[in-house]
Amino acid sequence: MLQNFYIQQLKMMVQPMRDELTQIGFKELVTPEEVDEALQGVGAKGTTLVAVNSICGCAAGLARPGVALSLKHKKVPDHLYTVFAGQDREATARAREYFADEPPSSPSFALLKDGKLVAMVHRHEIEGASMEEIAQKLTEAYDKYCE
Repeated sequence: MLQNFYIQQLKMMVQPMRDELTQIGFKELVTPEEVDEALQGVGAKGTTLVAVNSICGCAAGLARPGVALSLKHKKVPDHLYTVFAGQDREATARAREYFADEPPSSPSFALLKDGKLVAMVHRHEIEGASMEEIAQKLTEAYDKYCE
């Protein structure tokens, strides 16, 4: 009973962090099946940005505003998806399989083109960076890979 209470409290605490991405157009993927459907199906065509969301205040607090700023760029990915590390563990693990050559990192951003990983922004590149610097890292990848 007490465990359920804490789980509900944690869900309420992280909801605003989820909302920051869904309100700017990201679709949440909460199961491995949703990840596969998005990254192998229609979502595999063109460019896809996967945001590995996180509760970590030292990096995630600027990662979400940084990606929001990046989406004001003239070139942006065709599809926007997000998984939440530490919350939707199975979905996050499945998403990481699509960028398996890269070490697990959260928060992070993975850009795929036609289902293949072409760029990655890791936590260590986000930590200590301004939202403008994060946006610049992302927009450089958009310029290179997005139509």
